[in-house]
Amino acid sequence: GIEADESPVLGGPHAPYRQSERLDQYQKYADQLIAQGHAYYCFCSPETLDQMRKDQQKAGKPPMYDGRCRDLDLEEAKKRALSEPHVVRLRMPDTGTTSWKDLIRDEISFENVLIDDQVIIKSDGFPTYHLAVVVDDHAMKITHVLRGEEWISSTPKHLVLYEYLGWEPPMFAHMPLLRNADHSKMSKRKNDVSIESYQQKGYLPKALRNYLCLLGWSHPDQTELFDFEEFVAQFSIERMQKTGPVFDHNKLNWMNGIYIREKLTDEEFLDHCDRFLPSDFPVEKKVEILALVRDRLVVFSEIEELTSFFYREFELSSDHFQKVKQKEKIGEYLNQTVESLTAIDEDHWKAEQLESALRELQESNDFHKQTLFMSIRVAVSGRSATPPLFDMLEVIGRELTLKRLSDSVLLFQ
Repeated sequence: GIEADESPVLGGPHAPYRQSERLDQYQKYADQLIAQGHAYYCFCSPETLDQMRKDQQKAGKPPMYDGRCRDLDLEEAKKRALSEPHVVRLRMPDTGTTSWKDLIRDEISFENVLIDDQVIIKSDGFPTYHLAVVVDDHAMKITHVLRGEEWISSTPKHLVLYEYLGWEPPMFAHMPLLRNADHSKMSKRKNDVSIESYQQKGYLPKALRNYLCLLGWSHPDQTELFDFEEFVAQFSIERMQKTGPVFDHNKLNWMNGIYIREKLTDEEFLDHCDRFLPSDFPVEKKVEILALVRDRLVVFSEIEELTSFFYREFELSSDHFQKVKQKEKIGEYLNQTVESLTAIDEDHWKAEQLESALRELQESNDFHKQTLFMSIRVAVSGRSATPPLFDMLEVIGRELTLKRLSDSVLLFQ
């Protein structure tokens, strides 16, 4: 639900927006850097680079490119580049430091001698991220770069590129990374970080967006529930934290449940439910059934689990009644329940009449209230936790309710 201002689809004043369509721009600036002595051709093979790393590790040095192609004669290197595999590397300064004032982390500084001569044009002619992002951000008039903290160590390379190309760099803000409950970094290989996955589970876009806004940032009024427009109005980088926030699925579930219950109209709620209804769901009872489980829904993918007993048979045993008190009374209570409810015809099978009849049964016979009502609940649903009992009986219907109650009586004979 976040709309782009410019994109490959929408177009915009700085098109094209696909990097594969901007190769001429990257090559143009790579050639400029080479001509100025700020970049150079590198002809080292993968095997040579691998051995270089091994030798450095054995010597206890950080693995970096050792600069062996740095001082090749430029004209000779150009001729070799016409026929030999090569990359183009950025020539980092040998001395001094590269520093910047990060909008979140304040002053950050790196010793230039410790920064590798990064590849900026790969052997296939495509740019690496480092060159492409600098060229694109300059061309597209980017003023602020907000990105994850894993890019902090790359920022000196980008700032050097801005300096070499004679461009004003943007402001940088390196944001904290989301963490798991054990404070480990969330990753694509180990964690559920796909937007499609959250769609399939039935999270609402607005709820997920609201939750993500609170990770690493806080509302000035400490409000937790707000729409995206309010976030845009209230956002300030000064309220961003440095430490990585924990992605708490329980908090997300709580928020999604509130959005389902309170932030959707009845029509919107039913529309969201539609794609999660199982094939055997009785659509003629859709409104009634879904209204009963709405308050219990956390994500829409739970619909089948929460509603299946309304329309599917289930196998019931005495084990289902474990939470019922006075188990020796269950058979008697259920038998009299069948007699009481049989007297109510189809036309009067409504929650109000059902409640009146069952409360009268309980009071006139001095039945244990929890035993009676829990026994009925379990008998007709197979569960001890359900929507409100009398509304549930109305929706299940007279015939099926009486059948399930009668079948349950047999378990206690």
